[in-house]
Formats: sequence, C-alpha cells, structure tokens
Amino acid sequence: MSVRREATKPGWYPAWRDEAIEQLNVKNAGLQRDFHLGTWARYDYDLTAGKLLFSEKGVVKVVAKIQIAGSTSTKASNWLWAWSNSNLPGDILSDAKLVRSFGEENGIDELAQAYVADAGNDLEALGWELTAAMVRICNAPGAYRSPRGDGGGLYLILKTIDWAN
Repeated sequence: MSVRREATKPGWYPAWRDEAIEQLNVKNAGLQRDFHLGTWARYDYDLTAGKLLFSEKGVVKVVAKIQIAGSTSTKASNWLWAWSNSNLPGDILSDAKLVRSFGEENGIDELAQAYVADAGNDLEALGWELTAAMVRICNAPGAYRSPRGDGGGLYLILKTIDWAN
C-alpha cells in the first residue's frame, strides 16, 4: 500500500510566517529610513566577499555584509534555496543552511526542500515570504532583492549594515 505524501507544515507555521513578513517589512522600512535603501543610484554585490555596496556618483555610501537566501526564476516559476545552488560560494550560505535545518526539525517542507513551486502565481511574494522566514530564523536586520536578467530575483539577507567610511 502506498501513501501519497503532500507538502507538510505544522499548524503554527502559516501564522509564524505571516509574523515574519510583518517583521521584515518593519525592519526594511527602518533600513530605508536610516540608510536610504532603495534610493541609491547604484548597488553592487560581491558574493565572494559577501558584501552589498550602495553608491552614488562612484562613491560607496553604505556597506552591508550579506548571506544569500535564494532566488526566483520566472522561467521555472519557482524558488531555489541558496543552500541547494552549487553555483554559489559556500561562505555565504551558512544562514540558508540554518533555515534548512529549521525546516527539517519542524517538518516544514518549503524550508527543507531545494525548490518551492510558485503555486500562488506571485513569484515576488513567494521570494519575500521565504526570505522573511530566513530573516526571522537568523535574526537578521533586513533583506534586499536584486533583480535578475531572467525576470526573477536574488534575495539577500543583511547580516550587518553601516555607512561607508
């Protein structure tokens, strides 16, 4: 006899994730207020160094240390957790691996499986929801989304952020 296994999650998880999204919105609003995120003329990230730089007129103004949460793909219509992406440097995946462990320990498939399908037909919302869960689990000060060429996004969590010297 075979038993069909559907995606699992504990009963408390949907409310917990909704709270994580609310918390991230508050944190990101604070980053926008305090560091003007979203207003800088340019940003660059260095995945090898684990840094996100915001600049204006060629001068770096804000520096953040980052970890990668994951990425969305419009072509595949899904989310890929950073810990499962072999193209990313291992040094900036430790927080994503914590999320995977949290998902495995608590029976939350969308945190423990490499890919999450975009069932709600809102890929950006899915990316922010899963990133918010990572921000909450890792107690990060916020997150940032970098657009990608295929229409998806690369979701980064900020570990630290400060004005450049």
